[in-house]
Amino acid sequence: MPKAIFTLHDGSRHTVDVGLGESLMKAAVNADIPGIAGECGGSVSCATCKIQIANGWWDRLPMLQELEESLIEDAVPQTRLSCQLCMTTDLDGIEVSVPPSQYG
Repeated sequence: MPKAIFTLHDGSRHTVDVGLGESLMKAAVNADIPGIAGECGGSVSCATCKIQIANGWWDRLPMLQELEESLIEDAVPQTRLSCQLCMTTDLDGIEVSVPPSQYG
């Protein structure tokens, strides 16, 4: 099964199984990753699932859509909403960071 690696501010890394077609947000919520709340359930309305994409992965992601962009416009570079990133074979092993402001 494909995997995503979530790194928290304290440096801890959490490897999560993500089914093909499943959003990184849903997989993170199911794995109790701190800081990924997904309060809106993936409807692109709350931005409680922000992640920072590790170097080398950005160009493999689908294009940023206008609604998502409006929710992250003040975020640090290479930020995306994990609800908008669905696992593909190309993303197997993706490394992301959870911003510390999301979990204390």
